[in-house]
Amino acid sequence: MPTWLSSSLRCCSIITFSLALAACDGGAPRFKSTDITGAEYGKSLELPDTSGRVRRLEDFRGKAVVLFFGFTHCPDVCPTTLADLATVMKTLGPDAERVQVLFITVDPERDTPGELAQYVGAFDPRFLALRGDLAATQRVAKDFKIYFEKRKQGDSYTVDHSAQSYVIDPQGRLRLLVRHDRIAQDLASDLQAILRG
Repeated sequence: MPTWLSSSLRCCSIITFSLALAACDGGAPRFKSTDITGAEYGKSLELPDTSGRVRRLEDFRGKAVVLFFGFTHCPDVCPTTLADLATVMKTLGPDAERVQVLFITVDPERDTPGELAQYVGAFDPRFLALRGDLAATQRVAKDFKIYFEKRKQGDSYTVDHSAQSYVIDPQGRLRLLVRHDRIAQDLASDLQAILRG
């Protein structure tokens, strides 16, 4: 067989194989964030909001949920993340009504319900803050594989914590892990893909 024919057949085989793979994909959305669909964690949440109403993931069925853990005294990652999430909501336009951002405090000792409501509301009035006691916060953080630890800082303290956000789809399934430094670039299109189902 001539070399050129062998190369052409090999090229055709590669293209055919690639098209077959694309067909097998079934049109599943391709996300910019890390796809963790099927993860065995992040299945439950039960914490009061700032008005005292206990919230569960089931309360938000039909909406995509973006979940972020932080605290109001956080100097950098938390306000940046919330500002980026507020920008994403603006970018989504009318689709933003089908998205719920939940901010869970990892500093229930200092973050009072009033402070939390004011803090998240300053970024977007649709954002909800959740605050449990330390034991409840630890349970939810463990279920979502979130690390947090209080660290002395001068006469006060700060809280070291994981900085990723999670996206839960309208059916209540954990789907995406979003790095805090990629929210502005990636999340709007990922949420649109999630909402299209």
